[in-house]
Amino acid sequence: MAPRVLVSDKLSETAVQIFRDRGVEVDFQPNLGKDREKLLEVIGQYDGLAIRSATKVTEKIIDAATNLKVVGRAGIGVDNVDIPAASKKGIIVMNTPFGNSITTAEHAIAMMFAVARQLPAADASTQAGKWEKSRFMGVELTGKTLGVIGCGNIGAIVATRGVGLRMRVIAFDPYLSHERASQLGIEKVELDDLYKRADFITLHTPMTDKTRGMINAQSLAKMRDGVRIVNCARGGLIVEADLADAIKSGKVAGAGIDVFETEPAKDSPLFGLDNVVCTPHLGASTTEAQENVALQVAEQMSDYLTRGAVTNAINMPSITAEEAPILTPFVRLAECLGAFVGQVTEEPIRSVEIVYDGLVAEMNTKALTSATLSGLMKSQVAEVNMVSAPIMARERGIQITESTRDKSGVFDSYIKLTIVTEKFTRSVAGTVFSDGKPRFIQIKGINIDAEIGEHMVYTTNNDAPGIIGLLGTVFGKAGVNIANFQLGRNRPGGDAIALLYVDSAVPEGVLDQVRDHKEIHRAVALRFDGIS
Repeated sequence: MAPRVLVSDKLSETAVQIFRDRGVEVDFQPNLGKDREKLLEVIGQYDGLAIRSATKVTEKIIDAATNLKVVGRAGIGVDNVDIPAASKKGIIVMNTPFGNSITTAEHAIAMMFAVARQLPAADASTQAGKWEKSRFMGVELTGKTLGVIGCGNIGAIVATRGVGLRMRVIAFDPYLSHERASQLGIEKVELDDLYKRADFITLHTPMTDKTRGMINAQSLAKMRDGVRIVNCARGGLIVEADLADAIKSGKVAGAGIDVFETEPAKDSPLFGLDNVVCTPHLGASTTEAQENVALQVAEQMSDYLTRGAVTNAINMPSITAEEAPILTPFVRLAECLGAFVGQVTEEPIRSVEIVYDGLVAEMNTKALTSATLSGLMKSQVAEVNMVSAPIMARERGIQITESTRDKSGVFDSYIKLTIVTEKFTRSVAGTVFSDGKPRFIQIKGINIDAEIGEHMVYTTNNDAPGIIGLLGTVFGKAGVNIANFQLGRNRPGGDAIALLYVDSAVPEGVLDQVRDHKEIHRAVALRFDGIS
């Protein structure tokens, strides 16, 4: 029996035809996604669900989807899909992460022009019968400094367009190497330097805990007077009330905003202000982009349903059915190794080396490398998966090498990850025990045997008396329970590390108390999703 796919949002007829041409029975109901009750009633009939943003794939929908194997999102954002619920039920969630990059980048450039020349206000004035030529005095882009925050796929396109406009382009991105910046013809800078120098600032960073509200009263105060700001990335990167205040005071000369904290945006502190250009999340809204992502999602879903090929999966690695039982625990380990390094490293990473030792060297190391890079970059790039992570790493100029070798230690298999920045080299190694659970076995060359949990704390310190007591006392007073506690050191009185597996997230204020101790060098809260 041919697999059945429901298309519940608007996809082109060409995309629908791709399903048919590849042997998939397709039910095209582009308005069904808006009717949640009807979708709930019929979803159990289908093997696949193709959507855009209108369909909300909630836990309730997933529970009713008794036959569903794959959800395909035509676009990058999957906020409308309950990923944990889908993963728990074994439903693959795919997206199309690169189909609208050019479109979004061009919209950012268009917004920059609109703000520089006050085009919407000038248009409204002229069409109202006025001729206010002196009112709309603009500024040239040529010779101005463009600050790009986030220089991944879209940010890099904006940067090169800025270079083409004869702008001086500076960029901040934790994963952008100086070599990659040189290739783009731009200058890599620190964030505060960008704030001080940029005439125009454009945001192209994902929404993470680190970037949420990054443009606020404090960061705005660091910017030069008369700066113009464009956000076509994610709502919530900007504290809208703070930006509105800065525009009213004259600190900020204008802003182009395509995304908002709450969407649809019915009200915002930015509405009605002079030289604020607002659009309704149009970054991906071109005929070409919509067609590209529709065709891509149809091809990906068809390939999976008819041949078992997995592409651009958010919640599943590219692993064959035969490999899965053996490889999956090591995929989890690889993600944890990457996630550990990503969360404790603030410097731009220049190179990544992964060594597969013992039995794991005979496995699908390509999938394991992708899993490692996915974990590594997730702290900075929220919307990353095992397929897109290697591409994003290469875009940032990160050199990636992997090697395999026969068993060389006490473990039958282990993976060692080493990263190099301009200032240091850092390594971490791990293995999978017979119970299928990943463990850290070495950090910074120091041997350790640490179980990995969802919430952890990592400290580096001098090997001195009182550290265990300090951590136990501080966490105990804060009501944070320590489930497991592992220590390691390179020599008596030398450098030491501690890994704490805790039952809940540790508030930042609690960690500040740990950092205040004279023997503590660093204390970092870690999060490992999908580990229990």
